Amino acid sequence: MSQSINFEGEAPVSFAAKLAASEAFKSMFREGMALVEVAAAYLDGHGREDARALARNESLAYSTESMRLTTRLMQIASWLLLQRAVNEGELTPDQAASEKRKVKLSQQDCASSPDMFARLPEALRDLVCESLRLQARIIHLDHLLYLAPDAPFAAPAVRPIEQQLARLRAAFG
Repeated sequence: MSQSINFEGEAPVSFAAKLAASEAFKSMFREGMALVEVAAAYLDGHGREDARALARNESLAYSTESMRLTTRLMQIASWLLLQRAVNEGELTPDQAASEKRKVKLSQQDCASSPDMFARLPEALRDLVCESLRLQARIIHLDHLLYLAPDAPFAAPAVRPIEQQLARLRAAFG
């Protein structure tokens, strides 16, 4: 006995919405919040010692990168918290989209030149690179969730991690 399934009138299942409510999102959420904690602990602890040991130009680059890192992580945390609120039914997707306008997710790279970035403390460089990777994943998911289906999605020409690796190769190559 064969059954016929009628899909007429049913809305398609949004892969992005399923992903955003999945264990993968929960893992991304934990990763993002842990990164915020690790970065805060570093910048308030060993990072201060690392910064004091730097020459003037490197110290300025350290300050710039740490401010950009902090801003990026706050944007990431805000987006993750908004999406978690949607997943838990505290906000509708429309409410989240409205609130999300206050969160500026924009692809960034390092403000420092490649040779200057290579002279910064390794712990800061690692945090910057990890935050850029997470930000790129979140921006991609954000576009999938909140852009109109027919809106053009322009992937970054060069992924941030590729830029970082190229800078490191140039500095140490």
